[in-house]
Amino acid sequence: MPTITINGANIRYEELDGDGPPIVLTPGARIGMDGVRPIAERLAGNHRVIIFDRRNCGASDVVIGGGGSEQDVWVDDLHELLHRIDAAPAWVGGGSNGCRVSLMHAIAYPEDVSGLLLWWVTGGEGAARRLGHQYYGQFILAADEGGMDAVVATPYFAERIQENPGNRDRLLAMAPSDFISVMSRWRSYFRVDSRVLGVSEEDIRNIQAPVVIVSGDDETHLKIAADALHELLPDSTLHSPAVSGDESTRMMQGLAPEMRDILANRLVAIFAPFIERQRGSATAR
Repeated sequence: MPTITINGANIRYEELDGDGPPIVLTPGARIGMDGVRPIAERLAGNHRVIIFDRRNCGASDVVIGGGGSEQDVWVDDLHELLHRIDAAPAWVGGGSNGCRVSLMHAIAYPEDVSGLLLWWVTGGEGAARRLGHQYYGQFILAADEGGMDAVVATPYFAERIQENPGNRDRLLAMAPSDFISVMSRWRSYFRVDSRVLGVSEEDIRNIQAPVVIVSGDDETHLKIAADALHELLPDSTLHSPAVSGDESTRMMQGLAPEMRDILANRLVAIFAPFIERQRGSATAR
């Protein structure tokens, strides 16, 4: 599988070749590229689809540093990746954390984006607190209590080391205080008063690309967050949840693996026609 060095990190990516405009998909949480593979495979027949492991995720390098939020770092990496493989502009999409990355990409690099394919918008106090601890808080506690040896022993970073052994040396080379400082800064971007997590409402209003939004229906991906995003983007198209809250929770807990394919089928049934309609409208103009 190809790897490309971007901004000091080796990033693993994959292209699913197909005829048609490029699409790049970013998974949620800190899941690797396999998290969006079912959707990518279904879109690849009529599109060139790119999936990738963000730094600090999957088998890519762990590099704890950089300015702004971790999402800002991922956006800069994605921008460079798209241009290095000649895939810009692309339809940029993702769910949950990938939804945030996609929104931020459209804000930072509008010239990269043909349109946005978004699902599972996050927002509200509960999501901010829950995800802030999941992504950063638990590792801050580990570093504070046991230094970097405790960090590499956490299940998440132990898995990153198993997939990419060089990550162990990179983590152990950090001073715990530096690690805690970066992770604390990254956590601060998860504001409890954000209707759409991680992205300012003013910046969202400036997005000009066509947008399709598929709502979530669980305690992290509230319907009201998708409603808020749709309100901020009056020309966007909003769809009801592709799976129920109970179905998505069971899927994320690994209790209903068949839901991944069901979700992929339902999302593609929304995204593929949306892209074709937008391409037709652009041609007509």
